[in-house]
Amino acid sequence: MEYISAAEAAKRWGISERSVRNYCAQGRVAGAFLTGKTWNIPADAEKPPRANGGGDGLLDVLRAEKAARRRGGIYQRVQIDLTYNSNHMEGSRLTHDQTRYIYETNTISAGDGPVDVDDVIETVNHFRCVDMVIDEAARPLTERMILELHRTLKTGTSDSRTPWFAVGAYKRRANEVGGMETATPEQVTERMRALLAAYHSTGRKTLDQLLDFHWRFERIHPFQDGNGRVGRLILFKECLRNGIVPFIIEDGLKMYYYRGLAMWEQERGWLRDTCLTAQDRFKRHLDYFRIKY
Repeated sequence: MEYISAAEAAKRWGISERSVRNYCAQGRVAGAFLTGKTWNIPADAEKPPRANGGGDGLLDVLRAEKAARRRGGIYQRVQIDLTYNSNHMEGSRLTHDQTRYIYETNTISAGDGPVDVDDVIETVNHFRCVDMVIDEAARPLTERMILELHRTLKTGTSDSRTPWFAVGAYKRRANEVGGMETATPEQVTERMRALLAAYHSTGRKTLDQLLDFHWRFERIHPFQDGNGRVGRLILFKECLRNGIVPFIIEDGLKMYYYRGLAMWEQERGWLRDTCLTAQDRFKRHLDYFRIKY
């Protein structure tokens, strides 16, 4: 019998290599066996059916809890954790508790000392962006959707009142990221459309394909500000669309995430492993709320 590796099976099945190894370890791939630390998988083996099968997957639960405005579930956890961590990475000084308080009460305590108004506005706006990601999760990613995420995130901020700052539109001034040059304003539209065309040229995406898109999006850096947050919202959405457990880059993983982006062309393992670690942490929340994946 002919056997293939976990990496080869991952490509055939359109899932991550770690998911293949998990399927094998759980005995869900008939005929697979270990040689040392390497899985040998029958070449004719079929991808195991997803464990959730019915309507109790993460996206279904997120949509149900969003519609009911349920408190204390995975929807609230995603809203607060994704918003806090993504904003905090970009310089927001709001604490996790302050973010939760804004979400739960639509107010902020006056006893917490001075608060940057933009931090509050972008927190509330980011909650709306998460709702958009959930609503649009099953639809193909479009340029219009990306621009709308940026418009929603930045509306009402001090940036939006700056004449040269384009809210919901591509940047008008050149910018850098991590000391590296990005696409010039004149290049952005063409490069974004080429990126989306290449992305949609294949079917169901693997985690590596999502991370490659994320890296390419950040290298273009299409907006004057908000690129990281919009990029991570897209990543969360596309995980939901492609049946991949999503993840949130928490503060402790921030520097590993930045390193992984900077070194993606040379060594993909750094960003991949960082995101897999974040994914494992998110799975603990899914286990707690008894959501299958």
